[in-house]
Amino acid sequence: MTKGQPAKVHISNGMFIAMMVNLIFVKAIGVTQGVIARSIGQDMWFATLMGTLQGIAMMYITYAVLRVTPHLDFIALSERLLGKWFAKLIALVILLFFLAGFGPIMITFVYHLKDYFLPEAPLYLFIVASLLVGMIGCFYGLEVMARLALVGLVFIFLLNALIIIGSTSEFDIRNLLPVMEYGFPRTFIASLNFDTDWALATMLAAIVMPMVKNADKGGGKFGMIGIGASGMLTMIWSILEGAVLSAEVTSQYTISCMKLARNAHIGNFLQRYEMIMIALYSIPILFEVMFCIYATSICASRIFGLANNRAMILPVCVMLGAFGYWIVDDHFRAIDYLENDWPLIALPVAFGLPLLLLLLRVLMGKKLKKA
Repeated sequence: MTKGQPAKVHISNGMFIAMMVNLIFVKAIGVTQGVIARSIGQDMWFATLMGTLQGIAMMYITYAVLRVTPHLDFIALSERLLGKWFAKLIALVILLFFLAGFGPIMITFVYHLKDYFLPEAPLYLFIVASLLVGMIGCFYGLEVMARLALVGLVFIFLLNALIIIGSTSEFDIRNLLPVMEYGFPRTFIASLNFDTDWALATMLAAIVMPMVKNADKGGGKFGMIGIGASGMLTMIWSILEGAVLSAEVTSQYTISCMKLARNAHIGNFLQRYEMIMIALYSIPILFEVMFCIYATSICASRIFGLANNRAMILPVCVMLGAFGYWIVDDHFRAIDYLENDWPLIALPVAFGLPLLLLLLRVLMGKKLKKA
C-alpha cells in the first residue's frame, strides 16, 4: 500500500467506465459545444469526433505507463523511478490540474442552476452545497463514488434518449452542411477544446487504474471504451445542437445544451424538458465535484506524507471553493478562463505527463524490475 491510497479498494471495469463518462459528459454537453461552435461552426460534431480519437490514443498511453506495474499509480510510479521528491512534484502537478479543472466544473454547475432557475440565490449557496455533497462522497471512499457513477451513467442514457425523442421533429440536417467548411487544420484546433474534457478522465485513470480489477489485462481496453463512450454520448448533443438550433445559435449561449432542452418537446402533456434535464444531470455533475475533491485530497496527502486522504478533505474543499467562487463570480472572467486559460493548463498535463512517465519507464525499466 502506498501512502495516501486506501487499502483493499477495488472497483469493477464497469465502474471505471462509468466514472470516466460521468467526469466528461456534463461539461462536454454543457459548455464545450458552445465553445467549439464559436470556433468551427456546424462542424462541432466532427471536432468532437476528432477529440475522442485523440483521447482514446492518450488513454492507451496512460495504460502503457502503468501496464508493467499495475499496482502503482502515477505518483507511486514516479517515486519508484526518481525518488520521493519527484513523486511529490508529480502529485503537485496533478493537484494543480484538478484545482484548475474545478473552475470549468463550477461554471457548468452554477450557470445551469443560477442562470436558468435560481437567479436570485446567492452564489455561495451553490458552491457550499456542491462541496458538502462532494465531501460526503469523498469521505465514504472511492468505491461508494464509483457506485454512484453507475447510477449517473443510467441517468446519462435517459437524458440522451429523451433529448433525441424531444428534438426529432425539429431536426434539420441542412444545418450541418457543408461538412469541413473551414478545413482540417482549423477543425483539429477546435477539437482541442474537447480534449480538455477527456484530460480529466486521463488523470482519473492515472490515480484510479491500479484499483481497477485486473487492470494489467483490461485497464487499457476499458479506459479506451470509457473515452469512446463519452465521445459518442457527447456527439449526440453536438449533432442535435447543430441540426436543431444551428451552429450560429449554439455559439451564442454559454450553456448551449439548455437552449436545446428548451426547444425539446416530449408529448402533449410534457412540453418543457429543462427540469427533467437538471434532475438527470445532477448525479454526474456532483460526481465531478466529488472526484475533484478526492483527487486533490489524495495528491495533498502524498505531498505531506499522510497515510490517509481524509485529513486533507476539508482543506482542499476550502481551496477548491475559493477558486470556484472566484471563477464563477464574473461571467466574462469565467468564459475567458474556459476558452483561453483552461486549455493551456489541461492539454500540456494530459499529453505531457503520460508521455514523460512512459519515456522514464522505458529508460529506467531495469530499475523497476529490480524494485
